[in-house]
Amino acid sequence: MKVNNKVIVVTGGGNGMGRELVLSLIKKGAKVAAVDINESALLGTLNLVDAAQRDNLSIHVLNITDKDKVLVLPQQIIEIHGSIDGLINDAGIIQPFVRINDLDFDNINRVFNINFFGTLFMIKAFLPYLLKSEVAHLINVSSMGGFLPVPGQSIYGASKAAVKLLTEGLSAELINTNVKVSVVFPGAIGTNIMVNSGLENSKTAEADAKSSKLKPLSPDKAAQIIIKGIEKDKVRIFVGSDSKMLDILYRLNPKFATGLIAKQMQSLLS
Repeated sequence: MKVNNKVIVVTGGGNGMGRELVLSLIKKGAKVAAVDINESALLGTLNLVDAAQRDNLSIHVLNITDKDKVLVLPQQIIEIHGSIDGLINDAGIIQPFVRINDLDFDNINRVFNINFFGTLFMIKAFLPYLLKSEVAHLINVSSMGGFLPVPGQSIYGASKAAVKLLTEGLSAELINTNVKVSVVFPGAIGTNIMVNSGLENSKTAEADAKSSKLKPLSPDKAAQIIIKGIEKDKVRIFVGSDSKMLDILYRLNPKFATGLIAKQMQSLLS
């Protein structure tokens, strides 16, 4: 689906990759409804848009885990933009870098509520409208951790694996419709997901930076890859060389790939 002149909803639009998706889509001629729980972050995104194009962007402060508020959002967006042609579910958080045995249920529920149920609520709310569009596209952001086990992020990975399979199921169900479906697998992206996940006061950020041997991809480049994938109707979109490489490696030799990642993450779990 070419994004020019399309109306596209982006969750997590207040920062990071979501913000860059919003900005890039606007530059390519799309109308965008940016959704985020953080109003100041959304206003920051709005301020980055050229004044001449600001009418093409609406901002919507919303907690995507609030099902009732999510269900009325499509009509609010239609009242502003007239239609809905695309949905990019980018909003998500990670967990504290601890083993499952040490992770409390509040954190487990929070990760699944945002990453999986928030995505599911958005799909349930917007899919009926996408099916009415002449051409539409639904994009869910999973993770490299959604196909590869990452010690210390097992619950996060499970939530993103659920998003992966949900998306693949949707792709099969919608194969004979006007709605194209893509799942996105970002690798290391230079965003502030740790702060957004409530981990800014932990040792996680410092430890993660030390443990990573790959330079994170910038959010703007990640957004460009995703939009290019949308316009080519790709079913699977890998963002970053690490994501592509580990997908191949894990399929060829799961045991070796698991050991490689476990060794890489060891310092965060010691």
